Amino acid sequence: MKWTLISLTALALSNTVTAEDQAGPASIEEAADRALEADTLAWDFVEGITTEVGPRQAGTEAEKRARLWTRAWLAEHGFFNVADEPFEMETWVPGDIAKARVTAPFAQDLAVLPLGNSAATPIGGIEAELVEFESFDELLAVPDGSLTGKIVYLSHDMRVSMDGSHYGQFGLARFAGPTVAANKDAAAIVIKSVGTDYHRNPHTGTTRWGDSATPIPAGAISLPDAANLERMFDRKGDRPITLRLEMNPRNLGTTLSGNVVGEIVGRNPDLPPVLLACHIDSWWNAPGAFDDGAGCGIIAAAASHVAASGQPLRTIRVLFAGAEEVGLIGSTAYSEAHIDEPIGVGIESDFGADRIWRFESNFRETNPDLHQRIANSVARFGVANSTIEASGGADLNIVRDQGGAIIDLQQDGTRYFDLHHTPDDTLDKVDPAQLQQNVAVWTQVVGILANEERSIQTGGMIPTAPATMEN
Repeated sequence: MKWTLISLTALALSNTVTAEDQAGPASIEEAADRALEADTLAWDFVEGITTEVGPRQAGTEAEKRARLWTRAWLAEHGFFNVADEPFEMETWVPGDIAKARVTAPFAQDLAVLPLGNSAATPIGGIEAELVEFESFDELLAVPDGSLTGKIVYLSHDMRVSMDGSHYGQFGLARFAGPTVAANKDAAAIVIKSVGTDYHRNPHTGTTRWGDSATPIPAGAISLPDAANLERMFDRKGDRPITLRLEMNPRNLGTTLSGNVVGEIVGRNPDLPPVLLACHIDSWWNAPGAFDDGAGCGIIAAAASHVAASGQPLRTIRVLFAGAEEVGLIGSTAYSEAHIDEPIGVGIESDFGADRIWRFESNFRETNPDLHQRIANSVARFGVANSTIEASGGADLNIVRDQGGAIIDLQQDGTRYFDLHHTPDDTLDKVDPAQLQQNVAVWTQVVGILANEERSIQTGGMIPTAPATMEN
């Protein structure tokens, strides 16, 4: 992309409208319908960041380039108050060696990647007996100290689900399995990747050591390799299976990450803004088109379409959070920095790019009229109403911390965990038509919220701040 002062100024002015230009609900509906047929902004964002930046692991130079790129994109497309809000983090990188080989009794290589925050093996690797656990609970049940000198293999039974609900249950193999193995005195752990594809691509992702464990080498093997390994256990008889594992991740110490923010400025600055969130970082092994380049494109496009239909009543703020993959560090930093700034409602897009099929809020009981109005407005896009209470995406910590209003626009996750944290998370997996449906639904919902005068959480009048007392 090329940016000039003239083009930036012209684009900014094109999005500055007066109260007389304010669009009513019909204009929002028309903007959403047009987005369904012809939106190009979301594609422009995800195509641009995956092509011109690529993989962008938190705390690295690549993530810094992603933040610079995003700031320029937002400025070019008429957002105001664009900024990079830096924060410090401890940064782990994967290294350039990741090898796993069954050495007996059925010698062969396995495709493996380190898990985030894994320790390194000694140079040349470690070789030890491999002990199989079919579930997290089975590993949890063995006595402390019972795995001294052994390598754990941890499996699970994750399946495809439209709402991604299996991830929360079977993701324990990755989130907590390495910590449990370390506390049982294992020398290392390899897990069956937390995913649903059968390509020979391991799924990486972070693991949480906490204060209870000293990190050990922790890797994930691909699902086909996991299935092969489990067949080996079924037929090994009395023979032990031995594995040689070599990985060289390392910690860089303290580096900078950051959150990128921008705004479509509303007519009434006293009304709490609508916060649209995504995350800008990805893992090192893919350009992060599904996770979460598309999500960032969706929120930016929706904000732009609402602005193009007339200056909204409330400010729309976009948050491109940094360092989400490695532990929601950006989301936490944003909440700490802005906790005293009330948010009217928060929404996040971080579940790929396939169509939205369900609408949820956490104010269905406290503001039923608004909930139903939004539900009715998106039904024409194939989005169903729901009684499930929205809990919000990972980068909405500030809204949860404030006890505020949250909406979840649930995407079809059938394909998501085929791609999640793998080298297959590439631009060609994004379906432009489904991406446009996302933008259309978001435009409709954000347009309603950004022009809502009353409290979104309760439907009541927003109280006026008390006068300042002077001594």
